[in-house]
Amino acid sequence: MAQLAIAPVLFHLAFPVSNIPETKAFYVEGLGCEPGRENPHCLIMKLYGHQLVAHVTSEPLTPPSSIYPRHFGLIFLAEADWQNLRDRVVAKELGFYQPPRTRFVNTPLEHKTFFLADPFHNLIEIKFYRHAEAIFGNRDQHAVGDTPLMSTP
Repeated sequence: MAQLAIAPVLFHLAFPVSNIPETKAFYVEGLGCEPGRENPHCLIMKLYGHQLVAHVTSEPLTPPSSIYPRHFGLIFLAEADWQNLRDRVVAKELGFYQPPRTRFVNTPLEHKTFFLADPFHNLIEIKFYRHAEAIFGNRDQHAVGDTPLMSTP
């Protein structure tokens, strides 16, 4: 039986913003997203091959109290790519919500990470795992981010 060719799959994420000019300043000029279709209420962008859609809302956009539970981001497969984006963030003076650091040092889950906050309080995490199998594997490991493990009754 012949195997079917699988087309690449792109990730799509829609998120709230309060205006398009600030969105373009942060995502296009800052992070380097490629702009796509646009109108006064929406901007479609390409972020490393994935589709981000910024939708203008009149609802209040408030800062989160923590990086959990809601954030989105990228996982780079090459450390140099992670470093290049980190360097771009510094050069473009985007500022870090949480500065670059390494989590779970000397464990199978070791990874470099930093967080950004866009002007609308959307949090973005940028990661690089020392061991690629930690992205989806390592099921025997239970640590995730900075949240303490909770025991079940």
